[in-house]
Amino acid sequence: MKNAQLQRVWQSMKDVPMLFVTLAVLLVLVILSEKGFEDARVWVVAGLVLVTVIDTLIGMIADIKEGHVGLDVLAVVAIISTLAVGEFWASWTVVLMIYSGSVIEAYAQSSAEHNLTALLSAAPQTAHVLGANDALCDVPVSEVQVMDLLLVKPGETVPVDGVVMSERAVVNLGMINGEPLPQTVLNAQRVPSGAVNDSESFTLRAIASAEDSQYQRILSLVKQAQESRPRSVRTADLLAVPFTVIAFFLAGLAWFLSGDPVRFTQVLVLATPCPLLIAAPVAYLGGTSRLAAAGVLIKGQEVLEQLTRVGSVFFDKTGTLTVKQPQVVRIERFTSNYTDDVILAAAGAVESYSIHILALGIARAGKKVRSAALPVLNVDAVSHVSERSGYGVSAIVDGHEVRVGRRGFVEESADSAGFAKSGRLLKHDARLTALREADEMGAYVSIDGELVGRIVLRDVERSNARTAIERLRALGVRSISMLTGDGPVSANRVAASVGIAIEDVHAKLLPERKQRILNNARSGGGAGAIVMVGDGVNDAPVLAAADIGVALTDGSSSAASQTAHMVIMNDDLSLLPRSIEIARRTRRVMLQAVFLGLGLALVGMIVATFGVIPAVVGAFGQEAIDVVSIVWALNAVREVK
Repeated sequence: MKNAQLQRVWQSMKDVPMLFVTLAVLLVLVILSEKGFEDARVWVVAGLVLVTVIDTLIGMIADIKEGHVGLDVLAVVAIISTLAVGEFWASWTVVLMIYSGSVIEAYAQSSAEHNLTALLSAAPQTAHVLGANDALCDVPVSEVQVMDLLLVKPGETVPVDGVVMSERAVVNLGMINGEPLPQTVLNAQRVPSGAVNDSESFTLRAIASAEDSQYQRILSLVKQAQESRPRSVRTADLLAVPFTVIAFFLAGLAWFLSGDPVRFTQVLVLATPCPLLIAAPVAYLGGTSRLAAAGVLIKGQEVLEQLTRVGSVFFDKTGTLTVKQPQVVRIERFTSNYTDDVILAAAGAVESYSIHILALGIARAGKKVRSAALPVLNVDAVSHVSERSGYGVSAIVDGHEVRVGRRGFVEESADSAGFAKSGRLLKHDARLTALREADEMGAYVSIDGELVGRIVLRDVERSNARTAIERLRALGVRSISMLTGDGPVSANRVAASVGIAIEDVHAKLLPERKQRILNNARSGGGAGAIVMVGDGVNDAPVLAAADIGVALTDGSSSAASQTAHMVIMNDDLSLLPRSIEIARRTRRVMLQAVFLGLGLALVGMIVATFGVIPAVVGAFGQEAIDVVSIVWALNAVREVK
């Protein structure tokens, strides 16, 4: 950690070569003083001042072109005034303070955006493409084509989105979604760019170009956030004008009352603009970095400002307030030959090879009861897998034919086993006609031609959805609603479970209707920013229309994450209220740093009007104020307790 900090300090110093020039001038001044060349010393200092003024003016012009107030005018006047009144050592000291301040600024910014630059620096630059006869060729990531076969070596970052062609791969998705534990990805399964190979080499079939891959989209968000300036920073710029006026007024007043132009200089060297020029943007970079560390990316620092004043939050239902895949809620068993666990484990083993919307929920539930089923059925011995799209999946599991899917599909094998003639289907027919709830889904299971049960699935609320909503209300969010295309029965059930009032539930909505509701909320004149939280492609238009569109994603690319203003990369709903807390703390720290620095500067200038602070001491005092302000601004990077 200390080595990393030292490296950032050294890099910051190298980025300001004039600092080394200023230190070299100090050595020259000492030598000239000892030799008695007083006149030469004056010319050396004057030359240094001239170069510094020109350099500072160039920077001021660049800032003005970018729409920022050129506050360095205070520094320019301070340098010239010290030279004019013969305070040559003060002149050199002010120059030193300017360039050392630049070093402090560079270090502060690198510290504040550490988590952001870590993402950028980890971006892969080359990819290993396997050609004919397994010939390996290294090419720039930008040149990788869809369907290229790539080799990903141990410790390397997956360069583009792809599917695993090896038997398996062990990858770490920490750079994408903050999840620290490695994950096993099997053959033909998707792995996003940005994942890090945590095991042996594996082959990958590219399914997207670099610019269309997930990690590159993340990098685009990071760059946008780094380059943007929130409204509060622009407000800090506006404070520059009155601060400059006050500084010149106090300096002029000191000169007028004392009749000594030196007094003008003594006041002005303490007029540090650092809290406005550096502390404010550093604080917001720190907040953006803090969000990135938590797994939240924003498309601009303006989002941080918006997050401080959230008034209304609208949630999509499916995949947002509920988990992304339907979950198993019960097993309806029609036989005494097999237990619920065996039925579920057998179905899960077969469904792990399917891409159906219900398959993942059944596969995960089956995996949980695997150990209980093993004494009866070896669910790891799966072969002859066959899927009929839209109907179901069949396979041989430990020598038994297992079918999972629609009722008609699983009944197809009944005649061969003499099952249909037994009358069991007719006996259970009444039980099979309907599910209990309108939003329930069922998958039937047969083993060796016997209909053994029905697995019932349903959208299940996220475990932390209610807590997240309660935290939002505690943070002062006045309105929380649900916008969903699902029916009212399912919507009301989920709303009641997560703590959303029934009157705030809007069901059976098309995307256009969702947008209209958001626009009505905005035109209603309610205070605060409007937030929309969603995860699906159908949410993209309404996410773009909100003041803050928030996309929940598990690391896979989606239209939602592309159009949203804020992306929660680790699919954790609790990060929404946490993001608001981080944003509010960031703004609070920013304002504290600005007003602390300006307050200390004003106190110093007032004291200097009485002539008790020499110009050289004042220059060092200015640097001390800068350090205090910036260090305070860096509090925005720290963990929110």
